[in-house]
Parts: sequence; C-alpha cells; structure tokens
Amino acid sequence: MPDPYAVAPRAVEIFDAVRDHAEYDRLRASALRHVARWVTFTGLPLIAGWDAEVDGPDLVVEGVKVLAMRAAVYEQIGDERLAGLEVPAPVEEIVHALAARFTVLSRVQQDLDVVFVDGTGREPAGHDEGYDEDGYTDQVYAAATWGAIPRRYWIGQEETRRRLSVLFEHYESIGIQEGGQSHFFTFSASR
Repeated sequence: MPDPYAVAPRAVEIFDAVRDHAEYDRLRASALRHVARWVTFTGLPLIAGWDAEVDGPDLVVEGVKVLAMRAAVYEQIGDERLAGLEVPAPVEEIVHALAARFTVLSRVQQDLDVVFVDGTGREPAGHDEGYDEDGYTDQVYAAATWGAIPRRYWIGQEETRRRLSVLFEHYESIGIQEGGQSHFFTFSASR
C-alpha cells in the first residue's frame, strides 16, 4: 500500500472538491433519506444512542472522506480491491447510502475525474473481521489532517464484537435471528 502521507493530500483535495461540488447538497440529502429507510441490523445500530437526525449529517461527512481516501489510493495503485479500504460497519453503511445515489455520485465522479471505489469486495464474511483502529485506513485519515477520528462511528474490532453481542441478544429476544438474516414472523392477522 502507498505511504499514507503520499495519499493523504490527494484525499483531502478530492474530499474538498466533492464538498464544493454543485451536486453535494443533493447527494447529502438523498443519502440521508436512504439512511432513514435502509438501516441494517449490524451497521448503524452499532453506534451508541444512534439517532439518524443527529448522527446522519456527520456520518455523511465521514462517508465522503472514505470515498476520497479510496479514490486517492486507487489513483496511486490502480487496484480496486486494495483501494477499497476497510472501514467500520457504521461508516461503510453510509458509504453504501452515498453509492446508492448512483446518478448524482456518477455525475460528481465524472466532473472531478476521479473513480470512487466500493469497499464491498473487502468486507469481511463474518462480523468480527476487517477494519480495526490504527490500521492503514486510520493512518491515511490522520495524515489527511481532518482532526481526531470520531470514534463514535469508527469502532474497532473488539468493541464491534461486544456491541454485536448486545444487539444480537436484543434482536433474538424479539425473534430476529442471526443479526437480521432471518425471522419467523408470519404477519398473519390476529382475530
């Protein structure tokens, strides 16, 4: 992987260009609407006291930073899989919300002459692998001088496992199995 300090200036440049783009407000607003409809069981709910209205705008900013970091790495190495930097589930979920705004994001990508890389190919098969604190992604983030990494959203592996255990216990108590992968609700009308 390229030196984080070599990647960071370009990531900052891309981030600033996205935020300054004429379509940014539309991208941001539509991603926030997406979050209100498509929250997973194992992403955004990992955030303690999660509130879409309060946390959503900050998460969009984090998602755009991820898009910028991935695009900057991709420009340097040309490998989509490696450029799909690992990020914590809540942040990846907002990246998915941004990517779901395909037309707007495509226009921004074309106007800025960058390639936004999806991280789906690097997502772990289980719930306890992938992103961890102080890894390569955090190094690029720190080198970009965006300030302290908001650990409210950037949750490491050990804490993710602990929180998932709590969430799964709650989900299972109401009949939701395997972190939202199945349930036995029939939705039949009661008489």
